[in-house]
Amino acid sequence: MNDLLTLHEVSTFLKVPKSTIYKLARERRLPGHKVGKHWRFVKEEIEAWVQNAGIEEPVGAGHQNGSHERFSLN
Repeated sequence: MNDLLTLHEVSTFLKVPKSTIYKLARERRLPGHKVGKHWRFVKEEIEAWVQNAGIEEPVGAGHQNGSHERFSLN
């Protein structure tokens, strides 16, 4: 079974305020699952998100010289 993390645990892991985690999860920019009133996060999904965070390929564009377009998480 996958390890589930609470909002507090993700906040600690990412070293950002809980309010940021709520915002990113609500906007579906951070992978999470709402169970009743509570958010739960699959550890492997959060780790994969961290590995890929900040990298976005523009629609219709291919990799050019291995570069990636950066975007802000805020």
